[in-house]
Amino acid sequence: MIATATKRPIALSRLRAMPVRRVRGRFDSAATTEDNRRHWANADALSADAAANSEVRRTLRSRARYEVANNSYARGIVLTLANDTIGTGPRLQMLLEADAFNREIERAFDLWATEISLAEKLRTMRMARCQDGEAFAILVSNPGLVHAVKLDLRLVEADQVTSPTYALPDDSEVDGIRLDEYGNPSAYTVLRDHPGDTTWRFFNDFVMVPASHMIHLFRQERPGQHRGIPEITPALPLFAQLRRFTLAVLAAAEAAADFAGILYTDAPANGEAESVEPMDLIELERNMLLTMPGGWKMSQIEPMQPATTYAEFKKEILNEIARCLNMPFNVATGNSSGYNYASGRLDHQTYFKSIRVDQAFIADKVLDRILAAWLW
Repeated sequence: MIATATKRPIALSRLRAMPVRRVRGRFDSAATTEDNRRHWANADALSADAAANSEVRRTLRSRARYEVANNSYARGIVLTLANDTIGTGPRLQMLLEADAFNREIERAFDLWATEISLAEKLRTMRMARCQDGEAFAILVSNPGLVHAVKLDLRLVEADQVTSPTYALPDDSEVDGIRLDEYGNPSAYTVLRDHPGDTTWRFFNDFVMVPASHMIHLFRQERPGQHRGIPEITPALPLFAQLRRFTLAVLAAAEAAADFAGILYTDAPANGEAESVEPMDLIELERNMLLTMPGGWKMSQIEPMQPATTYAEFKKEILNEIARCLNMPFNVATGNSSGYNYASGRLDHQTYFKSIRVDQAFIADKVLDRILAAWLW
């Protein structure tokens, strides 16, 4: 026997009678309240190039350079990052079948790299990428080199790569970078003189450098971003707070040390105490006994600075500063007194992994192009 089952059609009136449930999602971070209105006041929906326009990048560069030049922690962090990333410079390793030919090419490249100070220039580019946001290098011919290969690397500051002031805005150009129809950089507009130099004029000369001769090193954090911002940008307010707190603690300690003691009395106003001029100064001699006026006592100011939280505050601020660079606290401060060996090694694993990623990035964007030009 074969059993069959039939389905009854549901009436349209019954379908219409079913209640429709609407699901509404809500994100607390998307809600604007009186408590978070001021916190999110600077949040915008600008594009990557609009958010990092020329004026914004100029301000960030100048402030980052100021901190690196005047803050020893900022200086040490940038130098450590460049030294750990570049080290003593790249080493070429040829893997052809002829070992003698490999050694000859490796030796020739090493002599050329020493001649043009390639390692020093790479460290400068890494420092510029950290404090300026980007680094530019032009592949040029230098007849003054002793080596047979006259290829050289001329570094250019980010301030010199910019659009002419008299040029009209163009969709195919992003602050000195000309783009082709596919969005690839085709040429760079470079000022002959630095805008901050004494020889700079308002109507300055520009040089068009083809993209094949220009190396542009920066971290692209957003799709469509063509210019970089300093990597220490999130830490700039923290550097300022660190310096302000240190100066405030020092000023308070100096103010407390300026006074050897204070005369005070427990007698009420117009009470039984000898008359003493208010705010009068008394010179003290070493190893001498003193007599106080009748009814008066002498008290020494208790040194309240530096506060017990001073060292902890500096530690937390420096830890937060170094985090934006994937650098552990003991590397940023050069102090591992609070670490044991296992903790230090554990923190270094994340740091040196970041260094390896950065080295691979520089090898792809910079070293491969330099080697291709050198071989040519």
